[in-house]
Amino acid sequence: MDKPFPTVRAMVEALQPSYPVYCLRPHVLRATAQRFLDLFPGRVLFAVKCNPHPAVLQALYDTGIRHFDTASLPEIALIRERFPDAGAYFMHPVKGRAVIRTAARVYGIDTFIVDHEDELAKVLDETGGGEGLTIVVRLETPPVEGTFYHLAAKFGAKPEAAAQLLREARSRGCQLGLAFHVGSQCLVTGAYGQALKIVGDVLESAQTPIQVLDIGGGFPAQYLGTNAPPLEDYVAEIEAGVKALKLRRDCILMCEPGRALVADGVSLIVQVQLRKNGQLYINDGIYGSLSEMVTAKLRLPARLVRLNGEPAKRTKAFVLNGPTCDSLDVLPAPFHLPKDVREGDWIEIGRVGAYSHANSTNFNGMRPETWVTVEDSPLGLV
Repeated sequence: MDKPFPTVRAMVEALQPSYPVYCLRPHVLRATAQRFLDLFPGRVLFAVKCNPHPAVLQALYDTGIRHFDTASLPEIALIRERFPDAGAYFMHPVKGRAVIRTAARVYGIDTFIVDHEDELAKVLDETGGGEGLTIVVRLETPPVEGTFYHLAAKFGAKPEAAAQLLREARSRGCQLGLAFHVGSQCLVTGAYGQALKIVGDVLESAQTPIQVLDIGGGFPAQYLGTNAPPLEDYVAEIEAGVKALKLRRDCILMCEPGRALVADGVSLIVQVQLRKNGQLYINDGIYGSLSEMVTAKLRLPARLVRLNGEPAKRTKAFVLNGPTCDSLDVLPAPFHLPKDVREGDWIEIGRVGAYSHANSTNFNGMRPETWVTVEDSPLGLV
């Protein structure tokens, strides 16, 4: 990305893009990251899977994020090569043997998460175990109503199995940790307290101290129709739950925000290619940047950008169709836009910093790739 544009409109005037454009706002990312660093009483790990674009990672690093939740060798390589002094943690509970070996021997990864005895055996076999290795056991937590994705449906050990994993890892001389994830976009602060009580049960059963407690992600972003509690409420719940555990003084507390760190820092410019009454055909869709409008039922703010003439003040609900040949490529929630929207207009869609570019595909050869930097404020929710 070259010189930043002062506003989205200035970018549209200069480029008049016929292709989708991601508008990155580093100042928004920096402010959000600083808020996490100021409020959370431990290490803040950015979940790289949420948005691995180098410019996003750089903005977070420049603010002081020095730890990253990585889930694959490409993510580990991205962090190790770009930020040699940063911490990278292998937080995928299921890994191939060659991947474990390469992560440890080539990239110096010394923290691995597991949730099953066979996975623990793989990690110990490929690394040799010992004091330099930290094994973090991921716990199963109950589903929380309203989350986008119940992540414990796929990963997580039940309490007694988790305790046994801790005991086995300790017998091999490893440092120990526990982790959980309450689910993506968790709007219930009490879910963290409930999960921390399960941590307490496991610690009592295992009868062994831990060096790491990772409370995972799940911190929400604000979208249309959501009313997420402030970060302070989550931190207060976490601090109270951790205090009740009476952990060792040197136990490292960690969290893994993704969506909450970056959602508001990127918007998307699309162009209207055709209007059919109440339907608009645009150049991005569910196979590109907007898959979470289907999978998570996101509702996103939007505004019209027109260079010649003023759009109508009255609005109308439009159905937006994506650019691919698949008839499923239709955004499920209507967008309220000026009633005279027409071919050639642009639409800015806000709050797409999380799981947009990272989820996009090359279906029909239409993967969005263009990024610019802008300096204006992000779209509001009203």
